[in-house]
Amino acid sequence: MKIIILGANKVGAALAENLAKEANDITVVDPNSVKLRELKDRLDIATVEGQVSYPEVLESAGARDADMLIAITDSDEVNLIACQIAFSLFRTPKKICRLRSNSYVAEPKLFSPEAIPIDVVISPEQEVSLYIQKLIDLPGALQVLDFSDGLVQLVGVKATQGGLLINQEISALREHMPNVDTRVAAIFRRNRPIIPAGDTVIEEGDEVFFIAARENIRDVMSELRRVDKPYKKIMIAGGGNIGERLAALLEKTYRVKIIEMDYERCRDLTEKLKSTTVLHGDASDMEMLVGENIEDTDIFLALTNNDDANIMSSLLAKRMGAGRVMTLIANPAYVDLIQSGEIDIAISPQQATIGSLLTHVRKGDVVNVYSLRRGAAEAMEAIAHGDKHTSKVVGKQIGDIDLPEGTTIGAIVRDNKVFIAHDDIVIETDDHVIMFLVDKKRISELERLFQVGLTFF
Repeated sequence: MKIIILGANKVGAALAENLAKEANDITVVDPNSVKLRELKDRLDIATVEGQVSYPEVLESAGARDADMLIAITDSDEVNLIACQIAFSLFRTPKKICRLRSNSYVAEPKLFSPEAIPIDVVISPEQEVSLYIQKLIDLPGALQVLDFSDGLVQLVGVKATQGGLLINQEISALREHMPNVDTRVAAIFRRNRPIIPAGDTVIEEGDEVFFIAARENIRDVMSELRRVDKPYKKIMIAGGGNIGERLAALLEKTYRVKIIEMDYERCRDLTEKLKSTTVLHGDASDMEMLVGENIEDTDIFLALTNNDDANIMSSLLAKRMGAGRVMTLIANPAYVDLIQSGEIDIAISPQQATIGSLLTHVRKGDVVNVYSLRRGAAEAMEAIAHGDKHTSKVVGKQIGDIDLPEGTTIGAIVRDNKVFIAHDDIVIETDDHVIMFLVDKKRISELERLFQVGLTFF
């Protein structure tokens, strides 16, 4: 697929890296020659230097014969104009636009062939806010991913002492919970993936990804770690777009406080939020944290746009008694380093956004894609089409499907009913198939499985 990415910022660079590994024809456009050179030195891609919304620059990048254009610069207005020009002058078939301002996102009538011809709108702030909300709603989880409108969830947890399954084989799950069906999709042990079998032993410190119907998630988690108490008191450092959106999502259920340094922004937040307490100050000020009873805070979230400030305030909050700490980290190089220490969860806004983008890039009828383990693995929901003559999966038992190495089918959703994957289940037309892939180099093989051909006799 020929894809043009407008913007060599952190999200654009991470997206280019993901897509270049999958044999796509990628061109990145940006006015910054230094960023482009750094990308070209490490990736097999083309680059074009210039203003991304200029017609001549888009033409030189190949907009006339591109399959897709992804406008992901830091300027909403530039992204909008670039998509308009790509449609008006070059009839680029699919246009994805990153928008940060809620003023645009809240007006869906803007985006149509008769108005601004954008096929898909991606809002990083919205994606990150919803992602964090799921982690807060499921205490103890490292990652929570929804499939089939939330009927099924894939959850990552760290196995800790107190979990009933520690030092036992996975097959013991069936004995412990005879009425709950679940499947362990993958285990990461000391940052290396393990494809689990029934006799695989869960060790303390393992990062375990399991899939289950939504109503069974907490029961399965209790097998892997002590169940955390529900959160009540939440403190957010940073009242920017993400902090505001998250507070608006949480304030009906939790007691929320926001600490914001900019006084005018504090006044704005006070007007927009209903029950959130807005505090003017510095989240790394010890006296302020003591005065706001940081030791009674269930979860502290550092959500400013400054990595160093987020890290320092998180470490301080943790050492002063905050129950759990989540930190927004824009620099991908920091994420693994930070999460292995006192910070419980490091959140990468790039990875949260890239999952949404990949959903629209995948071939076949793919309805959900999530990037896991900071991009090392992927979870995908695809719809099976065709029949036993035209499809490589329809009409076959799961155990007979020739899956790419490192791929696990976790569940099937059929007519809003959840079936945890077992080898004897036969895939039918229109089934939603949820898969976990630890080697992203195999993505193209997996896509071909779900593409309908003329015949496969």
